[in-house]
Amino acid sequence: MVRVMVFGTFDILHPGHLDFLGRAKKLGDELVVSISRRVNAKRIKGKNPRHSEIERKKLLESVRFVDNVVIGAKTDYLAHILRLRPDIIALGYDQKHYTQGLKEKLAKRGLKVRIVRLKSYKPQIYKTSKLRDKF
Repeated sequence: MVRVMVFGTFDILHPGHLDFLGRAKKLGDELVVSISRRVNAKRIKGKNPRHSEIERKKLLESVRFVDNVVIGAKTDYLAHILRLRPDIIALGYDQKHYTQGLKEKLAKRGLKVRIVRLKSYKPQIYKTSKLRDKF
């Protein structure tokens, strides 16, 4: 069984997210989605998500090809990755935070993982920062 893990805020679930999640699911048998904590989302994006962690979690749990949704850590972002032990981590085309040297950091803590960067789906239309004001 190949476990794939993805990360994100997923504040406004849009077709770009669904494409990303669908592509990630095709990489393995089980798709685990880690949603960012409110405090981390604010630090990275400069503003709080509109929806709570629980609301975002429930929304992602309703996506048929998502097998498990977890809420990320507030401090040690590697801890839940190490606990869940994915075989593959799929990153979005624009994910920059926490990704530099991720494979090496995990290897130092005993987890060998394949990292895949997925292509975007119509980023000129489906990007949360562009959609935020429309909702």
